[in-house]
Amino acid sequence: MRSRLGGLPTLALVAAGLAGLLSYTVAPPAYAAGGRTAPPERVAKEPAKEASDDDERSSSAHRHILSVGRGDTLMDMLTGADVPADEATNAIAALRKVYDPRKLQVGQQVTVLFEPRRGGTKRFVGLEFLPDVVRSVSVSRKGDTAFTSSESEKAVTRQPVAAQTVIRSSLFEAGNAAGVPVSVMMALIRDYSYDVDFQRDLQPGDQFEVLYERLVTADGKNAGEGDVLYAALVLSGKEYPIYRHKSRDGRIDYYNRDGESIRRALLRTPIDGARITSGFGMRHHPILGFSKMHKGMDFGAPTGTPIYAAGGGVVEEVGPNGAYGNYIRIRHNTQIATAYAHLSRIAKSTRRGARVDQGDVIGYVGTTGRSTGPHLHYEVLKGGQQINPKSIDLPTGDKLEGRELQAFEQTVRSLEKTFEQARSGLQLARTPGPHEDKGCTKATTC
Repeated sequence: MRSRLGGLPTLALVAAGLAGLLSYTVAPPAYAAGGRTAPPERVAKEPAKEASDDDERSSSAHRHILSVGRGDTLMDMLTGADVPADEATNAIAALRKVYDPRKLQVGQQVTVLFEPRRGGTKRFVGLEFLPDVVRSVSVSRKGDTAFTSSESEKAVTRQPVAAQTVIRSSLFEAGNAAGVPVSVMMALIRDYSYDVDFQRDLQPGDQFEVLYERLVTADGKNAGEGDVLYAALVLSGKEYPIYRHKSRDGRIDYYNRDGESIRRALLRTPIDGARITSGFGMRHHPILGFSKMHKGMDFGAPTGTPIYAAGGGVVEEVGPNGAYGNYIRIRHNTQIATAYAHLSRIAKSTRRGARVDQGDVIGYVGTTGRSTGPHLHYEVLKGGQQINPKSIDLPTGDKLEGRELQAFEQTVRSLEKTFEQARSGLQLARTPGPHEDKGCTKATTC
């Protein structure tokens, strides 16, 4: 067989736990409760259509639906709906055991339940809401003053989705043309950041394909995206495939076709979608006006762009640092550290002495300190001295051997059919070039 990408050898596809099936049911991960359209103003005392299944009393309870407004807290909303302050406090304390109320989004609806009492009074008995399309959370009264919380999740089906296209300008633009969700493209870029310089390595006419999961509830609602199962980039005619594989001891990682982990000690680019504006070496300094050694790499990106920890380690410096502006330095081992400068702000979890994992967001692009515009100044230090990030030898992660390698090969072979079936019957998105090939068919890449 021939490859789907530019006539290269056919690549098998791998995904953990699929065993050739096109869909299967799993318990979903938690997703952020964003994406809802906020109503123009809060709606209160609106009767709901259905009663909660969490509390038998809810069938006779009065249900008031509140909509989260800008700047609202759950405490404000409950007391504004005539819930006594002490009961609101106890209910929120119970809620925190299953959900952080600070994560409520503008426009999200919260149903507050009241039990009718004699004399026309009412008693607060609980609340409920949907953090996302697969989860429901409720708080109910337990005794006179106590409250208890619970949550439930819907099962979702993981449907494999295939996409393939030609890169004309940027990987993000190509992914958008192919209908690939932004979250999948972000994961793809992070996975390839170990080896690919997205500023210099990508050229017009390069290609990529990807197999990822779409999560769908039983009632047909899109619950987001799951894992990237397989991807391949063709850069200047050379193919870089990656495969998701679960080893027999339960570890999940991405491997190349030879069974080598794609993970390295440091990411090559600790930022998404940025362009290199200045490399390591002598340069004419744009502010000082004379030639000066530039002991790092500059990545131009809009203010607020997330910055990732290039590797796992411990934060040893964080905060304002002279010409560097807002600055972070992470110690990865006894010899290697990385530094990040000119940040607009630093992530709350990035504190001196804190441990970070590779890929954690540690801060955001800015132009603090001696800077002419928003960018990330990135340094790699060896023995306390800045070195060219491209010169350091970055060892790969694990390499599968023996029975584990045989299991990997078996997974690759068995799931190639999954990718082909995901593609069948679909018109794969592609970006036409200025000189479109004649006679393009489903079996070939255009």
